[in-house]
Amino acid sequence: MRTVRQDTNIARERLVKGLALALLLLMGLWCVAGPSGLLAWGENQRLLDQREKQLVDLKVDRDHLKNRVALLDPRKMDPDLAGELVRSNLNVARPDEMVMQLP
Repeated sequence: MRTVRQDTNIARERLVKGLALALLLLMGLWCVAGPSGLLAWGENQRLLDQREKQLVDLKVDRDHLKNRVALLDPRKMDPDLAGELVRSNLNVARPDEMVMQLP
């Protein structure tokens, strides 16, 4: 026959095991669905690929701008680029050029 003390020990033991199981399940859930868990891994990989592509595009733009800056150097300016910039920014045309307006 069980005593009251044995019943409380069994109940306490079940409670401790239940809390330990709940804690382990919570930790497992955090490892799978947390901010750095397995489900977030794919999203992070997709963002990394997207940012690497963006970085490549920015490097191409930077190289293009470096080339334009080198061509605009006052000591050795490219005359074609200077003429293009003057015509586009100031709306200036040479006497031998025809301006055609498109509808």
